[in-house]
Amino acid sequence: MQLLVRREHSVVELTKKLTQKEFDQAEIEAAIELLIEQNYQSDARFAAEFIHMRFNQGKGPIKIGADLKQRGIDQFDLTGFDFYTLAKDIRIRKFGQAVPSDYKEKAKQQRFLQSRGFNFEHINQSFEAE
Repeated sequence: MQLLVRREHSVVELTKKLTQKEFDQAEIEAAIELLIEQNYQSDARFAAEFIHMRFNQGKGPIKIGADLKQRGIDQFDLTGFDFYTLAKDIRIRKFGQAVPSDYKEKAKQQRFLQSRGFNFEHINQSFEAE
């Protein structure tokens, strides 16, 4: 319960943290089962909160999806988020309004956006003039 008071956790995260504290595996499973029954733990709620947090941090859908899968969440919905606008805003905030004419500079900006987890479609559209 103390872990869930601070923030939402996925089942995988809770299991990992409780295992590190050397609790018995059967006790861990029983405790998590009870938390799910009483709606104190929800992977869907965790995923929604996590996606919103990462989107606000300027992360793209590829990175968000990979981070969720690492935390044991396989099904999630990213359709409510505008990653095209986010990619453009992140590029402008980091590199300025001007679209680079130099190939090296454009490649540098593309690599930056790619490292943030945006796909090529989002990246390419971020360079288009409004």
